[in-house]
Amino acid sequence: MKVIVPIERDEGLKSVVASHFGRAPYFAVVELKDDGSFDSMKVIENIGEHLGGRVSVEEFIGKLKPDALLVKGMGPRGLDAFQRQGVAVFTGTLDTVEGAVQSYVKGQLRGLTEPCREARHRF
Repeated sequence: MKVIVPIERDEGLKSVVASHFGRAPYFAVVELKDDGSFDSMKVIENIGEHLGGRVSVEEFIGKLKPDALLVKGMGPRGLDAFQRQGVAVFTGTLDTVEGAVQSYVKGQLRGLTEPCREARHRF
């Protein structure tokens, strides 16, 4: 199972979860074994348009085929795109990648159903 978490800096499993998905500088791509235990992790740079790239973060991350995204917040375009792609988006108290993944595996996170309502997310 592949889980992706937006992060502020690459500090391995201790990386702090970014407050907003699309504007995160990096993403932790975590592979879990069938029993939910940790298998591997790599960090990739966000090349999405929010940070000057030429592709939407939804397209960029979608190509990685994640099973789930663990986020603190996400705008309406992102949430809609990932729902259409069949990617589960979860939220809750997320401090570090390690803690977020542990909470996910234990079923302690809830599905994100409402996007951020900040002014920059309004169409």
